[in-house]
Amino acid sequence: MHKREQVLQSLLNQKLLPLYYHEDAGTSADILQAWYAAGIRVVEYTNRGDNALDNFKALRKTVDKQLPGLELGIGTIKTKKQARKYMEAGADFIICPSMNEEVAEVVADAELLWIPGCMTPTEIAEAENAGATLVKIFPGNVLGPSYISAIRELFPGIRFMPTGGVEAEEGNLRGWFSAGVAGVGMGSKLITKELVENKDYNGLRTSVEKALQIVRSVAG
Repeated sequence: MHKREQVLQSLLNQKLLPLYYHEDAGTSADILQAWYAAGIRVVEYTNRGDNALDNFKALRKTVDKQLPGLELGIGTIKTKKQARKYMEAGADFIICPSMNEEVAEVVADAELLWIPGCMTPTEIAEAENAGATLVKIFPGNVLGPSYISAIRELFPGIRFMPTGGVEAEEGNLRGWFSAGVAGVGMGSKLITKELVENKDYNGLRTSVEKALQIVRSVAG
């Protein structure tokens, strides 16, 4: 199976994409290991701080040495220059906060999975034309499950993954999956500041295990 398809399939199987950034490389690795222990095999690190690239390179080494089968992607990629840097650093997939055709082309050339962030039907159509098969619907909490229900039939070839404000509780997740999403992205709802500051990695592991359990039960 090709790398692009392999990552997509892993993500569709997992149905939950945890995403995070921490300025400390060691803490970033500890979080990743806690999630791996919980059964996570696809993770988005976000390009949101000064140390993001250096931390990502360190995480790549951790994955290669200790976490077999983990797909490590990078999010918040807004330019083709950023995309190239992270692909050189070993990113398994690229996620954008917006629909960006230049990034789409660079990632397609590398034969990796590209997931654009979209809000409107126009952006989703542009993403589809640029080769996307999975689209991040952002911000999820502004649009809501009813938005997915309304647009889904317009784009039979596209899978949707809402991100932003998705809650790690049954009612919220059931609403999204009933509307037809293929997965959900979750950051702050999985990884609270309190858990990280207290270095409560068992707590981080447990929160993800619970979220995975709920996702699997409501997604059928």
